[in-house]
Amino acid sequence: MRDDGIRPSMGSMPPPWNGAITESPMGVVRSECVHARTFESRVHATLALFECTGRFHDRLRIHSALGWLRPAGFEAANEPKDRPSAA
Repeated sequence: MRDDGIRPSMGSMPPPWNGAITESPMGVVRSECVHARTFESRVHATLALFECTGRFHDRLRIHSALGWLRPAGFEAANEPKDRPSAA
């Protein structure tokens, strides 16, 4: 960049693993929600991605950070026993 007179906006070069935190979820979105589909418009694509991430990935998919449980299962397993029930 500097050789071509372009000043980088982020300063020094980041470590190579810097983008790994977004690459894994985006890989899931691409492979499970987007590939082999044609959308009528940007709005339809946005809605499909929202549905995929909101309904599938965030609630139903198992997560390594939760001990390979679904979020609802993790919450049920870790809910305090002395917590009053909502009536």
